[in-house]
Amino acid sequence: MISRLVAIVLAIGVSAQAPASNVVLITIDGLRWQEMFSGADQAYFKRNAKGVIDPVAKKYGGTTAEARRSVLMPFIWNVVARQGQIFGDPSQGSVSHVTNGLWFSYPGYNEMFSGAADPRINSNDKVPNPNVTVFEWLNQRPGFEGKVMAFGAWDVLPSIINTERSRVPVGSGFAPVPAPATAREREINQLAMDLPAYWGYGTFDAPIVYAALERVKNKKPRVLYIMLGEGDEWAHEGRYDLYLDAAGRADRFLERIWTTLQSTPEYRGTTTMIVTTDHGRGAMTKDWTDHGRDVPAAENTWIAAIGPAVPALGVRRNLTVTASQIAATVAAVVGEDFQTAAPRAAAPLPLKR
Repeated sequence: MISRLVAIVLAIGVSAQAPASNVVLITIDGLRWQEMFSGADQAYFKRNAKGVIDPVAKKYGGTTAEARRSVLMPFIWNVVARQGQIFGDPSQGSVSHVTNGLWFSYPGYNEMFSGAADPRINSNDKVPNPNVTVFEWLNQRPGFEGKVMAFGAWDVLPSIINTERSRVPVGSGFAPVPAPATAREREINQLAMDLPAYWGYGTFDAPIVYAALERVKNKKPRVLYIMLGEGDEWAHEGRYDLYLDAAGRADRFLERIWTTLQSTPEYRGTTTMIVTTDHGRGAMTKDWTDHGRDVPAAENTWIAAIGPAVPALGVRRNLTVTASQIAATVAAVVGEDFQTAAPRAAAPLPLKR
């Protein structure tokens, strides 16, 4: 009887710590930790000649940082923060940062996806990534072949993932759905073409999300990556109002993606979602629009996660984590060991206390 009881207890312990079957990684390009943890800052809104602040500021107002961040990103703070974990809040003694020393996009995504910074990746040019990303590696693992997919409007994404070598399909530019096979998928691509080509490299975020969700419905990927990029573009243009709107829209997309996963039998209760950013931005009104190694504080980021592989520990305290830990974490939450295959990769995030 005792041995049987021990066996049952051990089985329960293993089951409680079992990895997820699927993982979704989503990045919100250039979203600062300042807005993530404190919401909108009225000092960044424009004022007219009479000193009257931009009326849109009221939309994101609040008397405390907690209230403002919940207004800006309600899903993150009402769901992820309660059911999962968030890293990088300086007010809690925590830091999240990139290690590449350059503090802009391609170096950040390479670090995130391959597990280590690489001095060869020193521009945003469309150079095929010499490093094997966790997506490429998982795409070759048993049970994951053909079940790894990526979506993002930025036309450098196929180079970052090195689609020619990795064979990971990437929807990007003005063709969010690669090789569309259904009327719905063709309509999504048509929508991307019909929207204003405000940025010459690709479409807005919405068609990217629609494409990813359509592939979730039709192809059931086990590893899914979605790049959201509008906020970074609006920030570079100095539009704090539209930067905040993009952050709020990204939060709605996160909620929609999570709700879809939890309402789909193949994903319900078996999928971990990780959300982060590729770099930070300047910490003052004079440089918040920019990033790069000459912009102080642009190395600081944040990471959020929710799902069966993520105990509900909320905002983590007194920890330092890095973007380079994302790759091994993506693999670890689905029961795979990326570090053994890529010894330079950083260890997974400390998801257990």
